[in-house]
Amino acid sequence: MAGAGSSSDVFDAIVMAEERFHGEGYREGYAEGSHIGVAEGRRYGSLHGAKVGSEIGCYLGFALTWQSLLQKCTDEKNSKKLRALNSLIGMIQKFPYEDPTYEKLQEDMEKIRGKFKQVCSMLNVQSDFRMGTERSPLTF
Repeated sequence: MAGAGSSSDVFDAIVMAEERFHGEGYREGYAEGSHIGVAEGRRYGSLHGAKVGSEIGCYLGFALTWQSLLQKCTDEKNSKKLRALNSLIGMIQKFPYEDPTYEKLQEDMEKIRGKFKQVCSMLNVQSDFRMGTERSPLTF
């Protein structure tokens, strides 16, 4: 009987070792995958955030410059342009670009892009800016 009991113990030890190694492998894989996922998420978030910030900054700089230029003229035509510029500036200032979990980010970006195009049309300015030394078009 001692022989039968010891072979059962050996078998149990083998089964338990397999389960233990499976569990350890799972935990190690999960930890490594989580680490890689966080790093990849940060990299993607930084890149996307930089693009959004660059686009918003471009719109704000454009709007503030035109606002400054048009404030010198007080006719009705320029008054409409100024109202549109002020609206664009207000939309940009309310945009919560510091909040990465903002649910309406894409929706609000589209509204800002639409207002920007409207302002460009009112000012008779092309809305396809070229930025940097690469001369690559901004695709807003």
